[in-house]
Amino acid sequence: MIELNNVSKYFGTRCLFDEVNFFINEKDKIGLVGLNGSGKSTLFKILAGLESIDSGNIRIPKDYKIGYLTQHINLTKDTILNEAISSIPQDEDGTDRTYLAKAMLSGLGFTDESLSLSPYKLSGGFQVRLELAKLLLTNPNLLLLDEPSNYLDIVSIRWLTKFLRNWKNELLLISHDRGFVNSIVNHTLGIHRKKILKIKGKIEDYEKVIREQEELYEKTRINQESKIAHMQRFVDKLGAKATKAKAAQSRIKMIEKIERLDELQKIKTLDFKFKEEPLQGKTAMSASNLSFGYNNDNILIKDLSFILKKNDRIGIIGKNGKGKTTLLRLLLGELTPFTGTISTPPLAKISYFGQTNIERLDPKLTVEEEIWSVDPLMPRTNVRSICGLMMFQGDDALKQVSVLSGGEKSRVLLGKILVKPSNILLLDEPTNHLDLSSTDALIEATSKFNGAVLIVTHSENILRKLVNKLIIFQRDGILFFDGSYDEFLEKIGWEDEFIENETQKEVSQNSKKEARKQRADELTKRNQLLRPLRKEVEKIENEITQKEDKLKAIKEELLLLYTQEYTNKVKTLESDCAYLESQIEESFLKLEEANNKLEEAIKKLKN
Repeated sequence: MIELNNVSKYFGTRCLFDEVNFFINEKDKIGLVGLNGSGKSTLFKILAGLESIDSGNIRIPKDYKIGYLTQHINLTKDTILNEAISSIPQDEDGTDRTYLAKAMLSGLGFTDESLSLSPYKLSGGFQVRLELAKLLLTNPNLLLLDEPSNYLDIVSIRWLTKFLRNWKNELLLISHDRGFVNSIVNHTLGIHRKKILKIKGKIEDYEKVIREQEELYEKTRINQESKIAHMQRFVDKLGAKATKAKAAQSRIKMIEKIERLDELQKIKTLDFKFKEEPLQGKTAMSASNLSFGYNNDNILIKDLSFILKKNDRIGIIGKNGKGKTTLLRLLLGELTPFTGTISTPPLAKISYFGQTNIERLDPKLTVEEEIWSVDPLMPRTNVRSICGLMMFQGDDALKQVSVLSGGEKSRVLLGKILVKPSNILLLDEPTNHLDLSSTDALIEATSKFNGAVLIVTHSENILRKLVNKLIIFQRDGILFFDGSYDEFLEKIGWEDEFIENETQKEVSQNSKKEARKQRADELTKRNQLLRPLRKEVEKIENEITQKEDKLKAIKEELLLLYTQEYTNKVKTLESDCAYLESQIEESFLKLEEANNKLEEAIKKLKN
C-alpha cells in the first residue's frame, strides 16, 4: 500500500496540490482525472521518484517496484525482440521469456517479421510502443500509465484494455478516453481545485460526487452570507444606541469569528460549437472506385466507394500505417488518386483537423495571431472571443505557440477551424492531446454540427457516441460498412481478435495465409448453420404479419356490419377472426421455438 500524507507541490508560486491525502491499496486500478495542467503527470513523477514534494510525506513499502512509462527512449539491443526480452526479470523461473516477449509485442501491433529488425529503425510512435511492452514485461507492483493509447491503434488498444483488466497488481491510469478508463478501473482519483479525492467507481461516479460537494458548499456559503448580512444589519441599526451597544458588540465578535467561505471560482472548460455553412442537397461528398498508393508496390486504398450524406458521421478505423490519414488527404485534394473520382457539391466547405496541421503551427506566432491568420479581416474582438472559447482568456491569448503543450496546440487548431464556416468536417484523431473535459466538449460539438463528419479515431467511446457508418482498413483491404461500430463488431469483427479467440494454438503454427483461410472457412460454416434458422424465423414473422393484417381487415369489416343487418356474414367473419387468432397464437409459439434454436446455435458457436 502507498500512502500520501499532507503532500503539497508548487511550481514557483503556483500550487498544484495543497496538503492532499490518499491511499493506493492492493489491487487498486485507479483512473486519474483532472484538467490539463492540474498536475496529473506531476503526480506520476512524484510517485516514480522523479519529482520532489514541497511538504508532507509519502510511504512506499520496501522492495515495492513502480513502473512508469516515460517519454525517454532507452534502446540497447540489436533487435526489437531482444530489446523486449531484456526487460523481463531473470528470476522468472520456468517461464519462456521469448514467448512472453513475442506475445506482448504482438498485442501491441508488432508483426512477426518486424521482431528481427533494429529498434533504432522504428518510428517514434513504435519506439514508444516498444517501451510500453518493456514496461509491462517488468511486471511492477504499481503500473503508472500516462496516455498509453496515444500511439496505439484501435486493435492494440482493445488488446491493452483486455491486458489491463487482467492485471493482478496496482494500476494508475491517465487517459482522455472515458470509455477506455471506465472499462478498466475500479476507483477514480481526481485532482480538483488543488485537492485530491479518491472514490470507488467510474469517472461518472467521481463527477457526481464533485457536483454534489460543490452544490452543498455553495448552499452553505449563501446561507452563511445571509446570516452575516442579517447580523450586520442588526449592528448597523442598533450599534449607535447606548442601551443596545453591548448586544451590537456581541454580534460584531460573532461576525469576526466566522470563517468565511470564498465563492468558488469558475473553472475554465472548452465550450464551443462549429460554425455552420448551409449545404444544398442531401449528399456532402461521394467517392467512386478510389485507389491510391505512394508507389505501385504498396496500394493503401483500392476500389473504395462511399457516399457521405448531409448528417452522416463516418468513422475511419484500422491499424496504424494502413492509410487512414492518407484517405483524408485524398478527400481534401492534397493527393491525387490513381483511379476513381471524388465529388463534392459546389457550395461544399471543408474544415480539417489533422495531427500534421498541429506541427505546421508557427512557433513564433501567438495564439491570437495564429487564429487570426485564417481571416486577417476578422475584427480582433471576434478573434479574442474564439481564443476565450478555446480556454485562452486574457493574456493567455498572447502566449507564443512554441511554449504551448500538446493539448493547448490542439485547442489552437480547433480555434482556427472555428474561424470559417463549414459543412464538412474532416477530423484526424482530434482528441489525442485533450483532457476528458475537452474531449467531452468536442464530442458534443461534433454531435450537434449540422453537417457531415468524417473522423479518424481509435476511441471506441467516440465511435459508439458519434458514428453511424464506418470505413474500415482491415485484411489488407478497405471496406465501407453501413452500420454502427457495435454492429461491425457483431457482424464482422477485428481479424486479429478472431484469430486470438478462435484459433490461438493453430495460428502460432500456421502462416498468415492459412489463418485468413481458416477465418473465411469459419465464417462460411457459421453462415451455413445460421442461415436456415434465420430464414425460418423470418418466414414465421412474415406469416404472423400477414395473418395480423388479415385479422385487422376482417375486424374493420365486422365493425361496419355490426351496424347493419347482415347476421350470417357477421357470424362467418367472427368465425374467421377466432380461427386467425388461434393461428397467430400458434405461429408465435413456433416463432419462440425457432428463436430458441437460433440463440442456442449462436451460443454454441461462441463457446
